[in-house]
Amino acid sequence: MFPSREFNIYRQGENDARKVNSNKIWFSQNNVVSLPKIQRIMRAVIQRVTHASVTIEGSIKSQIEQGFLILLGVCNEDTMEDVEWLVKKIANLRVFGDENDVMNRSILDVQGEALVVSQFTLFASYKKGNRPSWFRAGSHEHSIPLYEAFCAQLSEAIGKPVGTGEFGADMKVELLNDGPVTICMDTKNKE
Repeated sequence: MFPSREFNIYRQGENDARKVNSNKIWFSQNNVVSLPKIQRIMRAVIQRVTHASVTIEGSIKSQIEQGFLILLGVCNEDTMEDVEWLVKKIANLRVFGDENDVMNRSILDVQGEALVVSQFTLFASYKKGNRPSWFRAGSHEHSIPLYEAFCAQLSEAIGKPVGTGEFGADMKVELLNDGPVTICMDTKNKE
């Protein structure tokens, strides 16, 4: 019924309903019902770039030189804890070359810039058919404050303004990936 991951097991002797992790679970007499734990999965795709920009309706909204272009996806279960973990990890990610051309420097070390673009399509579900759905992507009401908090905390962490796209807009993103170096992170798989 559910994939073999972590489960919460509940037993209830009477017919009733309980609310667990915002999901209703119905119990019938002497039945055991199991649900997978809801996991937070804020996702980021980090690309080391020579330059990058975001254009909306023909006008450049933001542009950066050397640094990171970050595509950020938020789901409804994400919290500030996810924001804080990703910001710390990204700000200290050592993928810039040192004097021996070894990836040993962070964006802080090279005084790089960052451009963050909201990207709900990082939550594409393609299990059935060929047209993806994005049911796991966070609602605007939930995602916008976390996106803005991520940008503000990253700006504070790297000590300079962070370029942004516009949440929900049709954006044209241009970049020159340096390497190429592209790293996918999410707060569920903290590898």
